[in-house]
Amino acid sequence: MSHRTAELARSTSESSVSVWIDLDGTGESEISTGVGFYDHMLTALSRHGLLDLKITSHGDTHIDAHHVVEDTAIVLGQAIRTALGDKRGIRRFGDALVPLDEALARAVVDVSGRPYCVHTGEPAGQEHVLIGGGVGPGFPQGGAPYTGSLTRHVMETLAFHAHLCLHLTVLAGRDPHHVVEAQFKALARALRFAVEPDPRVSGIPSTKGAL
Repeated sequence: MSHRTAELARSTSESSVSVWIDLDGTGESEISTGVGFYDHMLTALSRHGLLDLKITSHGDTHIDAHHVVEDTAIVLGQAIRTALGDKRGIRRFGDALVPLDEALARAVVDVSGRPYCVHTGEPAGQEHVLIGGGVGPGFPQGGAPYTGSLTRHVMETLAFHAHLCLHLTVLAGRDPHHVVEAQFKALARALRFAVEPDPRVSGIPSTKGAL
């Protein structure tokens, strides 16, 4: 199977996003979203999913991180879906259980063609936590802070636009940074396995003949 790549861009009054992806990469990435912690998470997604990624996003981070984070997830999901093509020869299903110190997350992926996301288990109050970023107008130190509530939003958005069924569960965790990072790494490992070519599969892995 040759390298499966895609390059997409999207511009609105709130953000401008460009994404290039190679599903058959080695985990190399060049990522700049203006949200430092999100860059860190997308870098982890690339490295542990063996996805080569180039992502550049600009937007109204002087307001908050929401628009840039969401819009980047939209384009990334669309790029994954485009790069997958007709999904011929892939494993289709993938799962991973990933620890990060006290945090533990499980991701299960089905490249089903039917978008669905179930996201559970984050500690109480996680959605209100601010991670990284600077303070003051324009967030000059490290970009806009990442809000804990964005993790579920990213996972739902990615699943919808990549046409994945994704079940993501936080099984343990205390540190907000670890809780988020364990989820991104679990998604990376599950997605890596799900999109890999299976040498025993010659066609599309579905009884319907399409995904």
